[in-house]
Amino acid sequence: MPEHVVIIGSGPAGWAAAIYAARANLKPLVFEGAITEENRVNGTLPLGQLALTTEVENYPGFPTGQLDQFLKTAIDESRLQMMPPAATEPHAVEGPELMELMRQQAVNFGTRVITDDVIKIELGAQPFVVATRQGQAVQTLTLIIATGARANYLGLPSEQEYKNRGVSACAVCDGALPRFRNRPVVVVGGGDSAIEEASYLTKYASVVYLVHRRDELRASRIMRERAVNNRKIEIVWSHVVEQVVGNPRDGMTAVRLRSTKDESARELAATGMFLAIGHTPNTGFLNHQLALTDKGYIVLPEPFRTWTSVAGVFAAGDVADDYYRQAITSAGSGCRAALDAERYLALHDEA
Repeated sequence: MPEHVVIIGSGPAGWAAAIYAARANLKPLVFEGAITEENRVNGTLPLGQLALTTEVENYPGFPTGQLDQFLKTAIDESRLQMMPPAATEPHAVEGPELMELMRQQAVNFGTRVITDDVIKIELGAQPFVVATRQGQAVQTLTLIIATGARANYLGLPSEQEYKNRGVSACAVCDGALPRFRNRPVVVVGGGDSAIEEASYLTKYASVVYLVHRRDELRASRIMRERAVNNRKIEIVWSHVVEQVVGNPRDGMTAVRLRSTKDESARELAATGMFLAIGHTPNTGFLNHQLALTDKGYIVLPEPFRTWTSVAGVFAAGDVADDYYRQAITSAGSGCRAALDAERYLALHDEA
């Protein structure tokens, strides 16, 4: 018998979809991805991008508090062993903690989880077929794709070394953390997103260096004016980041820049570097069976709905959202995808 609902992905969208589908007695099956070196390098490990962050201060319901005892009682002991030790002092929930809590909540309602990568799907006929790296082939009546989008990084070894210790790809997620308050930070990029990130960071940082490889920003005119007129944003023209500098105790402390015009080098003191050079949606396994945008994101033909160009296939989270990219918006879309899948099955007398 085919599954009623298969969910591919294990970020906030995937687990929210699983929680709602499980509570609707649809017995969802989640492919959460595999723990491999390839996925680590690509930023596609199980639990999504949020598992790569530190404290999450903007997810409702988790104010700073004494979370260590709650985590011990809420999460299965076998999963706790894979997590960093919980802090004994009051703290905001950390990314890995929040994701483990979401996963556990889905499992508590009967969600089944397979730790494997989906490498191929067949959408030509019902039921759909989902094939994995380890050779499994699962049939399903509906499919929810929640594979997310990975942030683009520069590819520097030092960048990897200081991820979550100064290096970030989300100003809204991390900008208010203590290490960035009243201290200089760097934003890398030259488009609208880079200026949005830089403008947001001026709320917290003492100065924001906007490092751009060219001598003119790619951003829209109004955004360029916003950057130039903001007294806390200093644009560093015609430079690229060559190395992130830091130490084990303090984390990141500076960036080393190289001029794109004369190869000269300079160093900027900064406690943070925020990458704003785009995201890559994890849609390669679809093999063009769904309509995608020119950036590779899944097209949702109707506003406020999660169905895709193929009936019975739904998308949730960052894989279909190149604008908001927040944990809470992803979780909300996961809820909608599960409700859409439930109604689709009911309409076809399959629920």
